[in-house]
Amino acid sequence: MRVLGIETSCDETGLAVYDSEQGLLSHALFSQIDVHAEYGGVVPELASRDHLRKLLPLIRQVMADAQTTKDQIDAIAYTSGPGLVGALMVGASVGRALAYGWGVPALGIHHMEGHLLAPMLEDRPPAFPFVALLVSGGHTQLVQVNGLGEYTLLGESLDDAAGEAFDKAAKMLDLDYPGGPQVAKLAERGSPGRFTFPRPMVDRPGLDFSFSGLKTYTLNTVADHAGADGLPDEQTCADIAHAFQEAVVSTLTIKCRRALEQTGLKTLVIAGGVSANTRLREELEHSLEKIGASVFYARHEFCTDNGAMIAYAGCRRLLAGQSEPLAVTVRARWSLDSLPPVGTDGAASGRP
Repeated sequence: MRVLGIETSCDETGLAVYDSEQGLLSHALFSQIDVHAEYGGVVPELASRDHLRKLLPLIRQVMADAQTTKDQIDAIAYTSGPGLVGALMVGASVGRALAYGWGVPALGIHHMEGHLLAPMLEDRPPAFPFVALLVSGGHTQLVQVNGLGEYTLLGESLDDAAGEAFDKAAKMLDLDYPGGPQVAKLAERGSPGRFTFPRPMVDRPGLDFSFSGLKTYTLNTVADHAGADGLPDEQTCADIAHAFQEAVVSTLTIKCRRALEQTGLKTLVIAGGVSANTRLREELEHSLEKIGASVFYARHEFCTDNGAMIAYAGCRRLLAGQSEPLAVTVRARWSLDSLPPVGTDGAASGRP
């Protein structure tokens, strides 16, 4: 089965062609960073308009790169939630229209299921069951994954997601958008030990997260060391970035190790934009090695939003016989554990 994947949940337009036998044939991504940078964050209306401008040219590009004609496409998968409703509607409408015109099925895919399955695109994919850490600008969740669609939520952020906390810390330090990579880059110049930030909720049982207190602690630290221009000096900013990143990485690592110990599993998958953070990968690998566990993640280009993960997830569900009615439906919010499982007999039912 050959599937065209469409991802337009937020500020990146992602397209891909995936073949169930040959693997990933092509993929392309257009990032809207320059569009939103002057506003310090994503402007939903601008995101939707830019998806409209870029979607059809990118579809033509990935089809050409995959040396695939419309007659060779067996199905279309598109992100139908969670995300920005306007942006989702662009991808869903185009995906549905193309599927109707080409006479092939189309399937709406859960954005976070796409992230969760992105490591399956690698040469050494993880095997079920495993624990997944889904960590991005909008989500921080620990999920037990027993199979495709067999998801049990173990813990989640009660307020800010980890990626959102990175973005807010970046604003406090007057760094450019997007904030996560900028904080990580600045942290490399920081002095270890000058500041020690709290590790929220690690001293109590459970697997939930909270980053709002860490955000406030960072804000107060910046204010306490600010100069006449409202900011600390350059080295102090780097030291604050280092302490902030260490606090987030340590918190995520402690909770991941706890989740593996509680479930008895030995495999962790990290996915989502924050999974590209080099320090997080290093700390997880070091910590989990001590308990005989392994960590898997996607290559950097598939950590952020992309069409390849949607094409892959769609292909798996379509091969299992899942289908949808013709109506276009998108969801701003959508619980991952509400997805229907794909059984060992290859059957799936209901909306994803």
